[in-house]
Amino acid sequence: MLLNQFLVLGAALFAFGVYGLLVRRNVVLILLSVELMLNAVNINLIAFESYLVSAQAVGQVFAIFVITVAAAEVGIGLAIVLMIFRNRKSANVDDLSLMRW
Repeated sequence: MLLNQFLVLGAALFAFGVYGLLVRRNVVLILLSVELMLNAVNINLIAFESYLVSAQAVGQVFAIFVITVAAAEVGIGLAIVLMIFRNRKSANVDDLSLMRW
């Protein structure tokens, strides 16, 4: 497969993630959109690494690092969303405009 096909796939996934980030009002769906954007970045990292044929596998190392950071982000993000839902009875972003409880 060509590099262009992977780049188009990564760009499409990133565009869907940005669309979901801008349009959605639910915090869980916003977190899913961010994860979709991070996976698009991983596809591009692996595609460029295989295209450049580096012996050190730098793209794969960065992709594993991004996956690790994304897992930590999901764990902390979902914990925060769960606490907000318990206190506010809603996971809507518009309801979170006030910082006081």
